[in-house]
Amino acid sequence: MKNLLKPLDKTANKYSHGTVCVVAGSRAYSGAAVLAVGGARRGGSGYITYLALDRLPALLVLRNYPDVVLRRKVERVRATSWVVGPGSPQLPKKFALPNPKYLVLDSEAIKRASTLSAQWKIITPHAGELKHLGYGAEIDHLDRTEVALKIAKEKNVIIVFKGNGTVIATPSGVSVVDTHGGPELATAGTGDILAGLIGSMLASWEPENEAQVVEVLQKALRMHGLAAKTAAKKNMAVTATDILAHLGEIER
Repeated sequence: MKNLLKPLDKTANKYSHGTVCVVAGSRAYSGAAVLAVGGARRGGSGYITYLALDRLPALLVLRNYPDVVLRRKVERVRATSWVVGPGSPQLPKKFALPNPKYLVLDSEAIKRASTLSAQWKIITPHAGELKHLGYGAEIDHLDRTEVALKIAKEKNVIIVFKGNGTVIATPSGVSVVDTHGGPELATAGTGDILAGLIGSMLASWEPENEAQVVEVLQKALRMHGLAAKTAAKKNMAVTATDILAHLGEIER
């Protein structure tokens, strides 16, 4: 895990090292769009698109990030990776994607895992979201790794089960526990940043097999955790925006 971000070739252009589209934010959780897009901007992708389904989140994104491209229709987006769900955007009933290579689903969008197609699907729930999806008994009575492995196999997805000892688990039975994240991540909005960061790093590194996907997820968790620890050294109480601000300070 020598480099967290993929080194740029000398001939790189904005399209050559990953394109990602973020679908995030709602009227109730508008800031999630800013956090998710902010995470994506720090993951190595050269071209970030925001799909505007609601006016207020879109205005906040453009106000904060003039480099991000706004789109209003799915068919107008071409992205290697999609991040869908932070801040529970109101997805249309017939919401469909052009079979991207990578799809990161968070929050309410996790419910769409079986209906949205992608070469690689990653879900990023915490325990509360899993209980909302009907996994209460498993979470209460099984080890976190067991829960993650069970859901990964059942849903045929790679899961990033956030919490104290975030677990990455795959349908084939591989599991890894992250040791970089600490209690400073226990604040609202950090999961939105992580979802955007993961989507961007997948688009940039473009892993081709399960082992490579897991390695990129580990890199994202490490970067996320290190940014939080850096923020904790400078702030008595760490917020999601503190963590976002320090993502750019992590050594490669």
